[in-house]
Amino acid sequence: MAKTDFVKPNDVDFITQMTLFKTNIGQYAATVDVTPAEIAAQAADCNYFNYIWECHVMMQSSALAMTTAKKAARLGEHSAATSAPNVFTPTPFPPAVPVVAPGIETRFRALVKKIKAHPNYTVSLGDGLGIESPNHVAPDLATIQPVISLKYSGDRVHVVWGWGGHSAYLDMIEIQVDRGDGKGFVLLTYDTTPGYLDPTPMPAAPVKWTYRAGYRVGDQRVGEWSAETAITVGG
Repeated sequence: MAKTDFVKPNDVDFITQMTLFKTNIGQYAATVDVTPAEIAAQAADCNYFNYIWECHVMMQSSALAMTTAKKAARLGEHSAATSAPNVFTPTPFPPAVPVVAPGIETRFRALVKKIKAHPNYTVSLGDGLGIESPNHVAPDLATIQPVISLKYSGDRVHVVWGWGGHSAYLDMIEIQVDRGDGKGFVLLTYDTTPGYLDPTPMPAAPVKWTYRAGYRVGDQRVGEWSAETAITVGG
């Protein structure tokens, strides 16, 4: 059975991989002769790429919110809420972290190559660091199911999702939301980049928003809906 590249291809999975490595390398460093300077450099790379990715998601969401507000202002295509002044206030970026040089993935590959060449390296150790290449197995599209989670990002809801290692077999994800307004689940977006920032402003009164997601191949949804995940917003 062929193995794929050990580096995760999409940004969210790559951040997860880099974070796992950063968290666990300390217990293996002496075994494979990784220096404190190399540990610190990889941690800085991980932190900076995560920061850049979060800023990227926020800018995409702000652009979408601005486009919606522009159409509402000119054509009245959306509800009055979308043209409220707070739509035009960009979500503030997370706290900045130290800048690193370009080439984060290149440096990560070089460090992993050094580790794997060490005589003490084992597959078990590699699994602990998240650097073993997975077996390339196509998913069952009848049962595949996304995993999502929710968190606040500024004054918006960030829907965290990824491909689960199956990006080669999937085209996009469909995200639906139930805003507790009696309409049930309605379409929020079709997304192709893991992680989505809901551009909808927070309501004045507390309410529970519930999200679910399903993968799509072409025009068809495949597999099962994710577990429904809720967050209380507003107020």
